[in-house]
Amino acid sequence: MKLKQHILLNFALVIIVFTMFSCNKETTTVSDSKKATSTSNQHPNLILTAQGVKDIRAQLGTIPVFDNTLKAVKEEIDAEIALGIETPIPLDYSGGYTHVRHKRNMIVLQKAGVLYQILNDEKYAKYVKDMLMQYEAMYKTLPLHPKTRSYARGKLFWQCLNDANWLVYVSQAYDCVYNYLSEEERNKLETNLFKPFADHISVDSPQFYQRVHNHSTWGNAAVGMIGLVMNDAELIDRALYGIKDLKLDTKEKDDDGGFLNKNGKAGFLANIEEPFSPDGYYNEGPYYQRYAMYPFLVFAEGLHNVKPELKIFEYKEGVLLKSINALLNLSDADGDFFPLNDGQKGMSYYNDALVTAVDISYYFGKQDAGLLTIASEQNKVLLDDSGLAVALGIKNGKAKPFEKKSINLSDGPEGKQGGVAILRNEDIELVFKYASQGSSHGHYDKLSYSLYEKGDEVIQDYGLARFVNIEQKGGGNYLKENKTWAKQTIAHNTVTQNETSHYGGKYEVGSQNHPDLHYFSSDNKNVQASSAKVTNTYPGTDMQRTVAVIKDEDFEKPYVLDIMKVSSDKANQYDFPYYFLGQVLNTNFEYTIPKTLKPLGSKNGYQHLYLEGNGKSKESNAKFSWLNKGKFYTLSTISNAKDEILFTRIGANDPDFNLRREAAIMLRRKNTKNTLFVSTIEAHGSYSPVSESAINSKSNIKEIKVVLDTVDYTVISITTLKGNTKLFITANTNASKEAKHTLKINNKNFTWVGSYYYK
Repeated sequence: MKLKQHILLNFALVIIVFTMFSCNKETTTVSDSKKATSTSNQHPNLILTAQGVKDIRAQLGTIPVFDNTLKAVKEEIDAEIALGIETPIPLDYSGGYTHVRHKRNMIVLQKAGVLYQILNDEKYAKYVKDMLMQYEAMYKTLPLHPKTRSYARGKLFWQCLNDANWLVYVSQAYDCVYNYLSEEERNKLETNLFKPFADHISVDSPQFYQRVHNHSTWGNAAVGMIGLVMNDAELIDRALYGIKDLKLDTKEKDDDGGFLNKNGKAGFLANIEEPFSPDGYYNEGPYYQRYAMYPFLVFAEGLHNVKPELKIFEYKEGVLLKSINALLNLSDADGDFFPLNDGQKGMSYYNDALVTAVDISYYFGKQDAGLLTIASEQNKVLLDDSGLAVALGIKNGKAKPFEKKSINLSDGPEGKQGGVAILRNEDIELVFKYASQGSSHGHYDKLSYSLYEKGDEVIQDYGLARFVNIEQKGGGNYLKENKTWAKQTIAHNTVTQNETSHYGGKYEVGSQNHPDLHYFSSDNKNVQASSAKVTNTYPGTDMQRTVAVIKDEDFEKPYVLDIMKVSSDKANQYDFPYYFLGQVLNTNFEYTIPKTLKPLGSKNGYQHLYLEGNGKSKESNAKFSWLNKGKFYTLSTISNAKDEILFTRIGANDPDFNLRREAAIMLRRKNTKNTLFVSTIEAHGSYSPVSESAINSKSNIKEIKVVLDTVDYTVISITTLKGNTKLFITANTNASKEAKHTLKINNKNFTWVGSYYYK
């Protein structure tokens, strides 16, 4: 029965192809007096092209992933058409009814325009025209949005950012129905809706538009894309280069944490040059890179199609296409993006923005067969030229696995402002963050890391404090706890000095400083390692952290070695948390539980931590084991009798329950100048609740020990329960791959070439 239905569907699609060419209106007169020099005035030419439409129609019924996507979109839009058109007067924040309705309308308009082109069914064009005319009638008398919280208020939405989202999508719909509309109708829309809309989010809102930030990228793309469809040279120029002759004298900070770029670079090209490193890492982190990739790529595709002379995909050595590979590598085994900086957990490459990224990367890039596997997992494609190319590649059996290996991604426009190293060894992934501040979405978490096994968090990064588009939680916007908790250093797996965040928690200071890579090494498949230094997080204090994921025959799974070296010109208190997920199993040290829970401190994030336990270790190694999602883990850390070991839990001073109640084990070292924190984390064994059997539930490490620690070298020994001892030596100064080292340890000479030694 299913085979018969499939044959009938394909036959129907073929019939559509032979009957769809009779009803398309062709009106080619252009109406704006400020027209750009374009390679073609034929529409569609922005994302979906006229030639692409012909190619798609010729393949319909023979390309399963494209046909299935088309079928799903047709069903979705047919249902919307049946409901009728609604363009309510704007009232709400994110997640409220009017916000959601206008957001839904922009997506529906874009999809309906594409359906009109592919299926040549006039009902879709009429639907787009009718809705646009309703917006035209509303917009010309629409005041600023009634909600006043945003630093740049929109008209359809509470912030210009969402208005820009709307125009990016709607410009694509307008391109698809451009020739369906009469010259009079186009004049009406452009004069009363599109041009005023573009002006409002740019010249009327320079604090939103005139800067380097993901918000501005959306604004630039919106102005530029509608400019391309209208063939308006002024709008295209404004999109590429920013607002000219901006009459503002002083630097003004907005409440999103960014700065208005009054005298420096602005516009789409500046937003490519500044945030992206040569490796394609986006300084705000993968969550916002995912969000910004859609306007980056669709506007770039429009520029490629309409103004190929710009060679936009070659700009800055092709960084836009490089960035897609970087972004895909910033995801775990399940495709979820690592929540660096402000990032919502669970965002993944199944998001529609990544469907766009994968398809465009394949079509305009090197036709990487690994991208076809990700596209197959996404199980949908863009209904345009790039989506057709991907669908044909999958159909023709070209797909190969997208292989994720250890990778180091530099940060900064020239790749000289730190970076992110991802160490992968079998099923273990360690994300080592030594990046720059990350613009307004950055956190104060230098030299922090998070740890994963098979896509499950083991040592977590908290991410952002926000319930995106859930109106009941702060209108769906950032909560105050994002600043008081999520951004603070103590919320991350790194050292906090004297209960004060890195750079004093000051954006202006953090933006002027960054860590530096010491070395990254992935050549040895058994030892994946990285080391980085930072000098200005606290005055007079330097930190260097070296991490390695080591596969050793004495261990069931690769284990993590973590060495944090701290040097200071005065005595301090150092707090070093590990935010583990799971159930505590046991410790080798005694601790007391307070009768009443109290906050650990009063500010800089400490006010949000309950102290749940306090202990000290009598052993040279403190050990702590936990169970998470059927797998066992053990933290072993070198300790002394004065070290405090604290159990903490997030949630203090949080009356609205905005924070997740998650736990950490924290090492506290007081009245200390120079010090060394050395730990291992073992992943081992498994537990089945079905068979109720625990396998290999205990640590395999008997002892870790500092053998030597000097300015130039740190030597750590790791001894197993069977008595086998391995040495890890990291070069703290000269760590080049070519460097030759000889070191005498216990009257024995060790000689090696490179950044580290392990044997």
